[in-house]
Amino acid sequence: MGVATLAVTEQSMVKQERAARTRETLIRSAAQIFDREGFSVASLTGISSLAGVSNGALHFHFASKAALADAVEAAALTRLLAVTDAGPTPGAGRVQRLVDVTHGLAAALRSDVVLRAGFELSGEPSRVSQSDLRERWRRWVQETLERADAEGELHPEVAARDVVTAVVAATVGFEVLGARDAVWLSESTVARFWRLLLPTLVPAALLAELDVEGTHQS
Repeated sequence: MGVATLAVTEQSMVKQERAARTRETLIRSAAQIFDREGFSVASLTGISSLAGVSNGALHFHFASKAALADAVEAAALTRLLAVTDAGPTPGAGRVQRLVDVTHGLAAALRSDVVLRAGFELSGEPSRVSQSDLRERWRRWVQETLERADAEGELHPEVAARDVVTAVVAATVGFEVLGARDAVWLSESTVARFWRLLLPTLVPAALLAELDVEGTHQS
C-alpha cells in the first residue's frame, strides 16, 4: 500500500469514527430531549443544539424526528437485552432470576436516559414503535415464568399467565412513574413489591431461599 493510499485510508477511518461519535451524541441528546419534553413537543433544532451540531449535520444522519426516535429505541433495546441476558447467579432458580432482573432493569432505568426514553417512545401514541420495549419486556417475563412453572417453582394454584400480568403491570408502572419520580425505581420499591407478591407466587419451601432485594444488581 502506497503512502498516498494509506493517508486516504486513515482519513476515511477518522471520518467514519467522527461520524459514529456524532451519531451517538445525537441519539443521546435526542433521548434527553424526548425524556424531558416528550416526543411530540421535542424539536430537531433543540436536539441538534444540545448535541452541539448543526441541523444539517443532524439531517445527514437522520432524515426526520421519527427516524431519530427509531434509533433511540433501537439503542434502548440493546440496553434492555443487556439487562435481561445477564448471566444468572449460580444456583439461583427462575423466580430469583426474575427478581434480580427487575432490580437490574430499575437500576438501568434510573441511570440510563437512552433506556428510559426508549421505553417512553414504545408507549408514544403519535408514532409506530419499531422495537416496542414494553412488549419485549412482557415476552421476557412470560418466558421466564413459564419456565419457572415447568420447573416446579410456582405454587400449584397459581397460573403463570396471572403472574405475568401482575409483574408486567407493576414493573411497567414503576417505569412510567419513575420517569418523573425516581423513588418508583428505587431498590426499596422493587423489594417491597416482591415481598408482597412472592408469598402467593411460590411454595413455602422455596420462599425462604429467595432474596427480594436481588442477589446481584446492575
